[in-house]
Amino acid sequence: MTVEVLNESGVPVDENAIAGLSRHVLDGMRVHPLAELSVLLVDEAAMTELHEKWMDEPGPTDVLSFPMDELRPGHNSGGADEDGDTDPALLGDVVLCPAVAEKQAREAGHSTEAELELLCAHGILHLLGYDHAEPEEHKEMFGLQAGLLASWREKRGG
Repeated sequence: MTVEVLNESGVPVDENAIAGLSRHVLDGMRVHPLAELSVLLVDEAAMTELHEKWMDEPGPTDVLSFPMDELRPGHNSGGADEDGDTDPALLGDVVLCPAVAEKQAREAGHSTEAELELLCAHGILHLLGYDHAEPEEHKEMFGLQAGLLASWREKRGG
């Protein structure tokens, strides 16, 4: 599993923890071990630009996902060969904004690190084709997210 974390936010972030969580989520979702993911951390100005350009919504947001391959839940790879073996995939990019995450963490009463973990897992699930627009989708996606975060924290001893 290749996970590249690039911090352009100007805010110190534990990039190794973000990469570890990303691998944990991808492993938990049975994504091909040769899949590639990019996680980019940006400042509020860059996130505002992306949010306005791609979502046509004003101001910064906490997380955006930009999938590269068309994925379906339960089929988290670039496809399968004639034997049914899955191929690795370039999953895409998850973009996080630590400044927005910090504000949300304060409101939620937990650490910025915990908020970034939640947002990263959420963004990866979006890359894998999950959404939360409908009640059933919301229940499934947030259930997966909670389970993956709980197992990550248990694994890390916290």
